[in-house]
Amino acid sequence: MTVLLAFRFLAGRYHATPFGHHVNEGLIEWPPSPWRLLRALISVGYTSGLWDGAGPPDMGRNLIEKLSCRLPCYYLPDAVGTHSRHYMPTAKFDNGKEKTTLVFDTWARVKDENQELVVIWRDVILEGAELSMLSDLVERMNYLGRSESWIEGRVMKDGETIPEINCFAEPHEEIPDRNWEQVALLASEDAETYKAWRAACLENELAHLPLPAGKKKLSRKYLRDRERIEETYPIDLLDCLQKDTMWLRSHGWSRPPGSRRIFYWRRSNAISISARKIRVVARSKQRVPAMLLSLTNASRNDHALPQVIRTLPQAELLHRALISIAEKVAGKIPQELTGRDETGKPLQGAHEHAHINPLDLDSDGHLDHVLVWATSGLGITAQEAIRAARKTFTKEGIEPLRLALAATGDFQDLAKMIDEYGRNRYGRHLARLAKRALNWQSVTPFVPPRYIKMRGKNCLEGQIRTELSRRGFPNPASITILAPQTQCQSVSPERGTGGENGMTTWHRHFRHFKLARQRGPQPPLNCWFAVRLEFESPVGGPIAIGYGSHFGLGLFKHCGGDEA
Repeated sequence: MTVLLAFRFLAGRYHATPFGHHVNEGLIEWPPSPWRLLRALISVGYTSGLWDGAGPPDMGRNLIEKLSCRLPCYYLPDAVGTHSRHYMPTAKFDNGKEKTTLVFDTWARVKDENQELVVIWRDVILEGAELSMLSDLVERMNYLGRSESWIEGRVMKDGETIPEINCFAEPHEEIPDRNWEQVALLASEDAETYKAWRAACLENELAHLPLPAGKKKLSRKYLRDRERIEETYPIDLLDCLQKDTMWLRSHGWSRPPGSRRIFYWRRSNAISISARKIRVVARSKQRVPAMLLSLTNASRNDHALPQVIRTLPQAELLHRALISIAEKVAGKIPQELTGRDETGKPLQGAHEHAHINPLDLDSDGHLDHVLVWATSGLGITAQEAIRAARKTFTKEGIEPLRLALAATGDFQDLAKMIDEYGRNRYGRHLARLAKRALNWQSVTPFVPPRYIKMRGKNCLEGQIRTELSRRGFPNPASITILAPQTQCQSVSPERGTGGENGMTTWHRHFRHFKLARQRGPQPPLNCWFAVRLEFESPVGGPIAIGYGSHFGLGLFKHCGGDEA
């Protein structure tokens, strides 16, 4: 009968170094050697509880011995050889600093993770119980090779298509052509061959320590010398397969007893040495609604990033950097970044040029992303400038902050973003800025763009309605002031928002925000408001109004529970 084992590499990686080679030689044992496969089956029997510390039962011994009598052949999926380099600590210190050494980690990257490695044993006769045990062992294997090589194994059923063999042992009926190459793999002797070899070796080595005739008592040293020689040769093949490297070294073996080197033929491109081909996707020539940049520092310490109160100055600094980059990249500055036409006059319309919103997506009080969006979309030149942005600065920062493009597209795409742990918290925060909803409230302070009057269109509520109207939003059904911070007595906060010492929670949150631009027009009043808006029908964001709305101020998010 033919026994077929199929292994799928769940992570697409196979890590294994051929026996007798150092890991830094960068060699990959591909395919897995017969010796490795037998040792893996024995190991999983122990770890899965199929047998105890006394070793495999008779059925398990028979199974291993039957498989060791035949050399398997293989079907190898396409793979690419690749590696990583690490400086590993050596636990040795020089002038108080721990020494490191360069270590290579080489592996075969399986191109198609759904392809299986198939191991084929021909002319092996297994009983039904033995085949069932083999199936249990293979299905319980978690990895093959080093522990990074996660696998899913199975015994193939009768009637399944056997893939074309592309790796087989020497000798072979036909001599392969130049498109094939030889690799040496470690395989086991069969049990009877090893038994005869062990007996011959012991007879030769114990010849100078014969057992005397008669009843002469032997010394302890004499008996210990005989035992030491006998211990050098494992009792049987199964014992050979269970010896570790430390045992081999202590007994002077350069290769495990009971093993042999066999030449296998495989395709010369079984492991490609070229880099994986990456499908190049042409960048869109269309305008995109939004682009998201991640913000980090050299120390990777999130608490060393700018605080949210620096939303306005950080947006200004990035805006100046984008203007400079665009001029270098394209020789001109796009209107959606400047907000001015070719004559230098402000654009007329519903504030369709770019908004730069520094954001705190992980809610730790520090800015970690920057959202750049425009209702008219970002053109090619603006996109290139944003992609090329690599750094920005912050007040009293020793080193520049690093920028990297995190996402691009519409807000539905951005709402699918995940963080470094695979959670959707980033996407949820972004969705609250754009998803259609009835109720909206301030994320950053609203600063009135004009002096506040007691009544009329320039009263606080009138200015909010005008700002919304100019940006194409419907007239809100109600406007609630959650927290003022002003000397004007014409407005008062919503009742019930007072906290300890008479200070509102909004007051504590917004009172330290920078409200005046460093370069540009100053706010007419040094005051801010936290506002809640309620519309008659759901509206979609982002909503940014008031002074500095293109630089992070006056941003709103929906309150949740009422989104369309």
